[in-house]
Amino acid sequence: MTQPAAVPVGAAVSAVRQASLREHNLALVLRQIAAADRPPSRAGLAAATGLTRATVSALVDDLIAGRLLTEVAPTPRSGAGRPAVGLTLAGHGPAGLGLEINVDYLAAVLVDLAGTVRHRAVRRVDLRPVPPVEALALVGDLITEAGAEADRQDLTLAGTALAVPGLVTATGLVRLAPNLGWRDVDVPALLGTHPGLGGRGLGVDNEANLAALGELHAAPPGSANFIYISGEVGIGAGIVLHGTLFRGARGWSGEIGHVPVHPEGRPCRCGGRGCLEQYAGQEAILARAGLTDPAAVDAGRADSPPTAPVPGAAVTRLVAAATRDEPAAERALVEAATALGVAVAGVINLLDVDTVVLGGVYAPLARWLAPTVEAEIRRRVLTAAWSPVTVRPALLGGDAAALGAAGSVVRTVLEHPARWLGRPSR
Repeated sequence: MTQPAAVPVGAAVSAVRQASLREHNLALVLRQIAAADRPPSRAGLAAATGLTRATVSALVDDLIAGRLLTEVAPTPRSGAGRPAVGLTLAGHGPAGLGLEINVDYLAAVLVDLAGTVRHRAVRRVDLRPVPPVEALALVGDLITEAGAEADRQDLTLAGTALAVPGLVTATGLVRLAPNLGWRDVDVPALLGTHPGLGGRGLGVDNEANLAALGELHAAPPGSANFIYISGEVGIGAGIVLHGTLFRGARGWSGEIGHVPVHPEGRPCRCGGRGCLEQYAGQEAILARAGLTDPAAVDAGRADSPPTAPVPGAAVTRLVAAATRDEPAAERALVEAATALGVAVAGVINLLDVDTVVLGGVYAPLARWLAPTVEAEIRRRVLTAAWSPVTVRPALLGGDAAALGAAGSVVRTVLEHPARWLGRPSR
């Protein structure tokens, strides 16, 4: 019987290591270009990475063929020699689609590899009385619209992520979204086969977590420890520690909206009493400012039926009223900021973050909210006297969750380009 040919010891391992080395080098080159202040040349990349010029040239050719990089006109040189051709992230290759479903709106953002927003859509709709299947069908319409826009702009959808205001498992199951009235909704099963996703599946995560990730990558270097507060009808938080999103043991951290600030206070839709969102949520603020019927705040309570959504224009009117120093608006914002400061101070005492980022509807209201939140922090945080805490508006504004979702897709391509290169370009 003929024996099979012997395989040299270490041959299989060497092959694996060679493939891993190429994957590493592809990512190294791509990250170097993504982080550069100006388009680097092949020679510049070789000098910066320590790779040979031949290796860099081969990697760059692969990345260009995969529509991840593009060549740009060389920058003029003052010295002798021909100017080198620059390299930049391709604006016509893969793109990430970020979606958000919230209590009173839907949003979609399409972002290219360089982080440029290529398409944005927002739909105002009250989703509280809408069954999950119907709500996700509306999200599907946004996917179809974004896919058509991607085709028009010669972009390839690299993936899609959906932000949801609730407790989301690693498999995309929404265990609980109290303000939507959702419980155990399998979002990937209901939406993951949508033809507009191109067979690439659907990622699902908590909206505050995705917004915090977006803020992390938009913020200047050194912004590694912060709590992102997403103020909408409900209130969520994304916690970033040492540059990493803190998810908790089961991935459900950040439900600051259901931290009680008045233990025997108003009933909440979650089943508790005195939750933060009953005092600092969007509808609570607008009701106290006299910009919506006071009964509208009851939409989030356990003992009241859902009401019509608060239009986005109401927040604009609140900003205008606060700018005019109208007493009702000022009182509403101080009361909300006080409750928010109480909850945030507890988080800071526990986690020792140095920055509070006000997102969602809190971003345009930060001018009025931040002073009172800061005062509560100084009053309640033990270390505030020696280590002041910064309170600032979100850099990404109201699009933070959808942008964070789209950015999570784009970063996957940038971090693992070899996976993308193994796919068809269109």
